[in-house]
Amino acid sequence: MVANRKGCRRKALTWRRIDLHIHTPKSLCYREGGVTYLQILQKAEERGLDMIAFTDHNSVAGYAAMMREVEQLDLLDKLGRLQKEEADTLAEYRRLLANIAVLPGFEFTATLGFHILGIFPENTPIRRLEHILMDLNVPDTSLDFGSSEVGATTDVITAYKTIDENDGLVIAAHANSSHGVALFDYNFGGQSKISMTQDKHLHALEVTDLDSTSKRRTSMFFNGSRPEYPRKMHCIQGSDAHRLVRDSGEKQEYLGVGDRVTEVLIDEVSCQALKDLFLSNQFTHVRALRVARQPFDEIMVARKEGPSIVRSFYEAFPTKPAKRIEVLNDVVAFSNTKGGTIYIGTAAGAKAPARGVDKPEEAIGILRSELQKNIAPPLEVSMEVKTSEGKNIVVLDVPEGADTPYTVGAGQIYVRQESETSLALRDEIVRLVHRGARQKESEPRQEPAAEPVGAPEAALPLPAEVAPTSAVEPPKTGAEIVDTEERDGVLYHTIRDLRNGNVMRNVTRFSARHLWHYAITQREDHPLKAEEVQWRGDVGLWKTYTRMGTKRYNFVLRNGDGQLRVFYGVTKEGIHGSWRDLVPEEQAKDGEQVD
Repeated sequence: MVANRKGCRRKALTWRRIDLHIHTPKSLCYREGGVTYLQILQKAEERGLDMIAFTDHNSVAGYAAMMREVEQLDLLDKLGRLQKEEADTLAEYRRLLANIAVLPGFEFTATLGFHILGIFPENTPIRRLEHILMDLNVPDTSLDFGSSEVGATTDVITAYKTIDENDGLVIAAHANSSHGVALFDYNFGGQSKISMTQDKHLHALEVTDLDSTSKRRTSMFFNGSRPEYPRKMHCIQGSDAHRLVRDSGEKQEYLGVGDRVTEVLIDEVSCQALKDLFLSNQFTHVRALRVARQPFDEIMVARKEGPSIVRSFYEAFPTKPAKRIEVLNDVVAFSNTKGGTIYIGTAAGAKAPARGVDKPEEAIGILRSELQKNIAPPLEVSMEVKTSEGKNIVVLDVPEGADTPYTVGAGQIYVRQESETSLALRDEIVRLVHRGARQKESEPRQEPAAEPVGAPEAALPLPAEVAPTSAVEPPKTGAEIVDTEERDGVLYHTIRDLRNGNVMRNVTRFSARHLWHYAITQREDHPLKAEEVQWRGDVGLWKTYTRMGTKRYNFVLRNGDGQLRVFYGVTKEGIHGSWRDLVPEEQAKDGEQVD
């Protein structure tokens, strides 16, 4: 037991192994004969699992059958009528169920074939679960068959809401694979994909590539850095076991119980503890477990990805207070933007080995003390020691703040823009104040809002002379100068942040931060010439350059009235639609270097 800040006692956090996607023989597509429910529990114990969920297709028949078997054996025990084999089975059930939490659930097939896991607290009545399935339009005649094909049911968003409002944990099943709501190669509409992965009733995404190091792994799209997916999502993995033991067929590998496991840092083994975690900002408390392979080094993966709007690095722990202020500035910037993670003891990039922190617990104590003294209002930041390449790394998990703006020192307000921490400008401060006021006025929410800093109503209208008249949507990262006026010989610009649509007024080349400074100097010193643009219809590529190891593009859009709009510093995350045609892979390899 440990004490929290209010002095109350709470249970210590412990890493637990979970597999929340296990089918039973009650699923029609189960691929191994003769398997018993007791054998499933025994296999879960063998794989070191602390919590599992039975999730048959559109049915809770498997969980119900196991519970009926245990209840019948209990009754025979009370009546003194147990045979020796039955007594052994009951004793084994009792032992396993005392050590492994088995949660009831189902894998629901929504309209268009998308799969959703609904997982419920222990001891939820079977009848209630069946009523929920019928509310989702699963025919009552199908409840015992475990089929993934049940006809016209309920749409994804309604299903999320129904399961959540019935105390269920809502997880998008194999979201990046077949029947998944985040299957990126399936073009079912961008806005639909966004809504089905960002809905407030959705608690987590189950993905099949959680331990991948690919830059296109699913979790990268939902770590808060993508402008089209602003809500940071917890990503987990599950076996989707249709067998007891793994089997490789000719065309597909079928996993067994515990072949794809997630580790979660929770204070107790329960459905409620999982839900509390998935509703929190503790994104470092969920990680992939590699079975029978080298441990998954999440810090090495983060280093390869580099700094971003939700991630920063410090090669060593700053021993001098004046240097540690940069860490505090990052904390404030993340809390005022959308949260993020700070790694201390390693630089970005995987070429040089991590230096580590010699006395990590002492470093955490120093940081915690300085955060409490220098940041207002109080902000709860999770800090822990993790290992990478045999070195101790201090990891700070900063939540998106609920009482913005947060300040550091004498009242400085910082925000995060792409991979940089900068002092907030006046319009950004106004938006942070409005955001904090709205959060105080509203009722407590279970998860951080998906809105970017600044409500849509706070955005300034574009000047009429640059108002969009083209059907082409602008890129989703970078900056656009939408208006310029001269006062006393100084040019004042109005800049729109393409990531969130926020508009900043009265920005000069002397007050602008890095990306905006680049845009302004380009506008003032190197005006656009249409003949320099590589056009493809009404969209064009003007310049390519690299800054801080990130490839960036200056794009141009020609409106229907002939006006040209320039989008400066667009990164790959913001490229979509017809803009993709401008940067084929072979072209993206070249570019000028910008300091």
